[in-house]
Formats: sequence, structure tokens, C-alpha cells
Amino acid sequence: MTTGRIRRQLQGVRGQVASNVVSRVAALAALGLATVLVARAGTPADVGVYALLRVLPGVVAVVAAAGLPGATPFFLAGDTRNHRRLWSTIALVMFAGGVLGTVVWAGASPVLQRLFFATVPVPLVALAGVTVFTQLLMTVGKTCLQGVGDLRGSNLVIATEEIAFLPPYLLGWAAGMHGPLLILLSLAVADLAVAGQAWARMARRGVIRGSWLPSVPLAIGICKYGIRGQVGGIMTLLNLRFDFAFLSLIAGPWVVGLYAIASKYAELLRLPGLAVSWVVYPRVAGREGAGTAAALHKLVPKAFLAGIGCAVPLAVSAVFVLPLVYGPAYHASVLPAVIIIAGLVAEAAAGLATAYLYGTGRPGLNSLAMGAGMVATLALDLILIPPFHAIGAAVASAITYLLTDLVLVAMMLRHRARTRTAPPPTGVPDQIAPEVPTS
Repeated sequence: MTTGRIRRQLQGVRGQVASNVVSRVAALAALGLATVLVARAGTPADVGVYALLRVLPGVVAVVAAAGLPGATPFFLAGDTRNHRRLWSTIALVMFAGGVLGTVVWAGASPVLQRLFFATVPVPLVALAGVTVFTQLLMTVGKTCLQGVGDLRGSNLVIATEEIAFLPPYLLGWAAGMHGPLLILLSLAVADLAVAGQAWARMARRGVIRGSWLPSVPLAIGICKYGIRGQVGGIMTLLNLRFDFAFLSLIAGPWVVGLYAIASKYAELLRLPGLAVSWVVYPRVAGREGAGTAAALHKLVPKAFLAGIGCAVPLAVSAVFVLPLVYGPAYHASVLPAVIIIAGLVAEAAAGLATAYLYGTGRPGLNSLAMGAGMVATLALDLILIPPFHAIGAAVASAITYLLTDLVLVAMMLRHRARTRTAPPPTGVPDQIAPEVPTS
């Protein structure tokens, strides 16, 4: 493929990636502001409840819906995009997963209370199950916008899903509410507001009209694809958080606090890779998929260079930024931050690889790479954290990030070389025909 053809196939990607990064930065800023607000209006326990309710219900929702959010862009952009039963099938899986997740959460509320929400009454923990449903509505709406090519809409959801928490929380606080109940209600209202915005955009595009009854074979295909990718998502979460848990057991909360600041700062370098994957994934699965997939391996060297170009100023600025923002005690966070940054230089290239693997119907290979990273995380954390504490955790994280990213890139290049003479598999079961409405 010529350089000119590559440029045409990927025209506009750079600007879309930049827009997605801006949206993610806005979301991080809103999250930081919300955390400060909860801390000022409540107690440290409220901050913990807020952090947990932002994460745990979403994990339950994605698992209960068989990884639907990760699957929707592939089916909406790929061969089944005109399937007349697609939208009703997506809705069926979404609502079934939302109900299942909410019921499971409510039933497990006594266990969840003992494990995570010691300061929250069990009935309130059970009520928090409603956010399983609301988070799934919002997340699927966001990925549907991604799948139909409305990246501006999906970026808007990414930015506002954190910002939307602030108005209901402030209104409730001004009315005299406080504590976990206010946090829970504010999260649910924010989810519904953002989900409504996402689905309203979908309705205006007219893509939902005319959908027929759900298709069981199509639902099975969506769930199979979603589960294969979901395994990798869970492993990624374990990779990101096992070091915190083990470091806490070995070194205590003070060291964990220093390491947490270093880790969060360094993970800013993950944003371009996430944005690249978000933008390119539906392109690979869609109409321009063959050309885009062919172009990706040519962009890998540039992605590596871009990662290094972003890593150097971020590492240098850590020397000044961390102590300035958090205080002199956080000089000890600088070296771990720099070490982790060094391990994230291939994130942009890994974003290309993730988009290729998902877009060509191979989410299981992405999960396999995440599995390799998880094995490395467990082994290196056990070896390095006991003698070296935060520095050991940083070295383990850096090696794991780099290993996982390189495995992803190697998988993309290997499979691209093997499929140059044959079309990639769609990832859709054979019995699912890409139906189109009849005139």
C-alpha cells in the first residue's frame, strides 16, 4: 500500500485521537474535582465509598452483560452493521445483563458490605445495585456511538460522565443531604443523564428505527465475542491493582500513598494509547477496515517514537510537579513515577495493536496478552516488592507494561503477515448472515 493511500485511509485519525485525549483529560480533571468535593463535604470514608461505587458496579455490569460494551463497536461497524435484528439484540443483551447484574449485586450486598463498605448499611449497599444498571446503560450508549462513527458524541460522553456527578451532588449537599446516600443518588442521576444524552444522539441518527425482533444466534455471537475480550479487561484490572494490594500488606499505607501518586501520574502516558485504540478499532472493523488494518503495521515505529517523545517531558516534569502539587514529602514518588513512565513508552503502539485485534475479530488474543502480563505481575511483585517496596513495585509494573505492549504488537504484526492473502475472520458465527432490510 502506498504512503498516499495510507494517509487517505487514516485521514482525520490524528485529530480524532487528540480530541479523545482532551475528553479523557477533562474527565480526569472532573474526577479530581469531585474527589476533592466529596472529601471536603464528608469524611475519608466517603471518598472511599465514592471511589468504590465508581468502579465495582461497572465491573459487575460488564461481566453480567457478557462484555457487551467491548463487542458493540465490532458488530456496529463490521459486517453485521445492517443486520435488521442488531439493535433489538443489543438492547436485549443490555437489559438482560443490567437486570442480572443488579439482582446479583443486591443478593451479594451483605458480602459486599463486609468486604468493601464497612461504614455503609446493608440496605444502602443493596440499593447501590441500581448503579449496575445505570452504568451499563451509559457505557453501552458510549460504545454504540463509537461503533457508528459518532466519535464526537462518544468523546462528549467520556468527558461528561465524570462532570455530570457534580450538579446533583452540589444540589443534594445544599439541601442538607450527605454521606453515602448522597453519593449513590448523585452517581445514579449522573449515569442516567449521560446515558440519555448518548441514546438521544443514537435516536437522532435514525439507526434504531426499523429494528426487528432480537436474534438468538446474533445474541450468542455478541456474547461470545464480548466474553473473549472481557477476560483481558479483568486481567488488565488485576495487573493495575495487584501491586497496590500487595504493597499495602508488605509496607503499609504510607508507602502505598507515595506509590499511588507515582502510579497515577505515570499512567497519564496511557491516555494516547487508549485514544488510539478507541478511534481506530471501529475503523478496522468497518468499511475501510482492510486499508486501515494494512496501514497499522506501518505506523508502529511512529507510535513508538511518539511514546518516547511524550514520556521524556512527563518524566522530567515529575521532578517538579509531584512535590509542588502534593508537598515535599512526595519527592519519594518521583523515582517510582519515572520508572513506570519508562515502561509505558509502547502504549501508543499497543493501542494500534489492540484496535487491530479487536477490529479483526480476535479479542481473545488481546486477552492472551493480558494474561501474560498478569503472570509477570504476580511473579515480579512477589520477587521485588518485599525487598524494595515502592521501587520494586514500580520496576515490576514497568516490566509488565512493556512486556504486555510488546506482546500485543508482536501479535498484530504476526497475524497481519499471515492474513495478507486472505480476508480476516469476522468473529461472527457462520449462522449469522449480515442481513439488510428488504425494500
